[in-house]
Parts: sequence; C-alpha cells; structure tokens
Amino acid sequence: MRQELTDKENAPLDNIEDWEADLKVRYPKPKSEEAKSKTDYRNYHDSERVATVKEFYRLNHQYQTVDFVSQKQDEFLKFDKKEMPFWDAIDYLNTLVDDSDPDTSLDQLQHLLQTSEAIRADGHPDWFVLTGFIHDLGKVLCLFDEPQWAVVGDTFPVGCKHSDKIVYPEYFDANPDSKDERYNTKYGIYEKNTGLDNVQMSWGHDEYLYQIVKDFLPEPALYMIRYHSFYSQHRENAYDHLMSDHDREMFKWVDKFNPYDLYSKVPVPPDAKALKPYYEDLVAKYLPATLKF
Repeated sequence: MRQELTDKENAPLDNIEDWEADLKVRYPKPKSEEAKSKTDYRNYHDSERVATVKEFYRLNHQYQTVDFVSQKQDEFLKFDKKEMPFWDAIDYLNTLVDDSDPDTSLDQLQHLLQTSEAIRADGHPDWFVLTGFIHDLGKVLCLFDEPQWAVVGDTFPVGCKHSDKIVYPEYFDANPDSKDERYNTKYGIYEKNTGLDNVQMSWGHDEYLYQIVKDFLPEPALYMIRYHSFYSQHRENAYDHLMSDHDREMFKWVDKFNPYDLYSKVPVPPDAKALKPYYEDLVAKYLPATLKF
C-alpha cells in the first residue's frame, strides 16, 4: 500500500496532531465536565485546515478495509521492527511536535505529562496515571513510514456496515468493503452483541499500543488505550449492537479517560525533569524496560 501512495496521500495533514485539534471542534465539551469552550480553540472548520482534515478522512475511509487491517496486523504484530527502551520511544515522540498548533506549543512528552498529571491530581489509581502517560505511544508507527491515516484518526469497526455517525461518512462510498455483501450489512461478519474483543477495528496507534501492552496493564487501562479514538461509539453509541454488557461496563473507563486527553492542555508546561523520577518508577512497576515494536 505505501508504495502506491503519493507523498500527499501519505501525509495529507500538516501534522498528525491536526486530527486532535479537529476533535476539539467536533467535541467541544466532555460529557460530564466543563471544558474549554468551542470559541477558545481555533475553529478549524472555518479555516483552511478543514480541507486537509477532509482529505485525511477521505483516504482513511477509502483504504481502511478488512484486508488492509489484516495486512497491518500481519506486518506489525510480529513486533520484529525494532526493540527500544521505553524512554527512547518517548524521546522519539518528542519529534512529533506541531509548531502550528494554536492551542499548545508543548512537545509530546509535555502533553502526555499534562494528561497524566491531571489524572494523578484527581486521585485516580497509578495504572490510570500510567495510561494517561503512555496513551499516544503507538504513534511510533511513524518510525516505520506509515501513512498518517493509518496512525491517527477516529477508529471504527471494519467487517460490517460503516455507521453514518462516523465523521465524514460519505467517504466510505469509495471503500470497497461498502460494496461487499460480506461486510456491508449491520452485523457483517459478526454476531449480535459479540463483544468488541471479537471485532476488528481500523488500524492505528490505539490498536497498536494495545497489542504492545496488553499483557502488562489492568483491563480498564487496556480499554482506554484501545478505544480512546472510537468516537462513533463512546460519543454516539453507533455500535451498541456489537458490544457486550462487559464492554459497556468497561466503556465507563473510556469515558473517564477522554476528557483528560482532549482537555488537559494548559499553557504552563509541566516540569518534566522534576516529574521524571516518579514516572520512571511508575513505568518500571508495570512495563518491561525494553519494548518490542
């Protein structure tokens, strides 16, 4: 797939963080908490950014198919690309800075610390704090020249009908699965209320990180990581017919997590140097020193 794409198709966004900026426009408030008002963020839908975001989703919706997801699982879930100490992976994320983001000039480490420190300040368990700290680590997919639309973006099930609650649903018309009788019905290849563990999600940093850490963290943390970009469900309830009762219970944790991710950015940067010893101990408590990517 990568060889067939032009440079613009690989990277339609100026920076992958433009996707999260667009989320704040679509979802200006968390479900149950006050957040920065919509007018406090740049309105990307009134700017030239809307064209790049729309192009991003056009490509995402066209290419994220059952076959594509299976191909990426085969390619990346062998974890034979690279072996890296945890803190080297964090250092890499710091190269993914959006200099044009009007809401923050912070690097990825500082964004992660703002998320995790907000969680810690509210007295949540340490594994919840760690989840906030590592939730974007799957963006190391950029190391392997993955197209942006296979790293970030709203996630959704493949193998069944695409919901009209997904952002820019009209772009699924170009997705071959939408014309495939195996995949274009309400349930597609799945059974009613099969449970999300039996559902293939579109490929990106959420699923990738989940697969990396699934043996190390508590189940609520894994739900937060795996489904924090599944906005058509935890904002719109679009795929309730595939979810089990257990999924619904676990999604209470996803709902708790997302406001910290989207709305914890503040102009004062955290003191990364002062905080690092705490996070070194926290990471060592739950994760191996070296991770396979």
